[in-house]
Amino acid sequence: MEVEGSSKKMIATQEEMVEARVPIPYRDQCAHLLIPLNKCRHAEFYLPWKCENERHVYEKCEYELVMERMLLMQKIRQGEAKLKQTNSQGKGSIALIPTTANA
Repeated sequence: MEVEGSSKKMIATQEEMVEARVPIPYRDQCAHLLIPLNKCRHAEFYLPWKCENERHVYEKCEYELVMERMLLMQKIRQGEAKLKQTNSQGKGSIALIPTTANA
């Protein structure tokens, strides 16, 4: 399954995530790494030093997703600024979207 706006694809299926009881907010492109991490945590009684490798891999995946979203938002903002700049240069023309008094 491909997620729009992301270079990573979903590896874990909905059925696998339901079976592993992954909470809905955590069902993203890194859920396939969270499933073995939670199994390890449960088997090791949540001792923080026991599942370090699995936790590191999962957190790295989440970090990459956040960075990807930040870069995408930066590109969107740059595009909006460029569009706003070109609209402000052509003041003699009629704007498609009128500016409000608060803007």
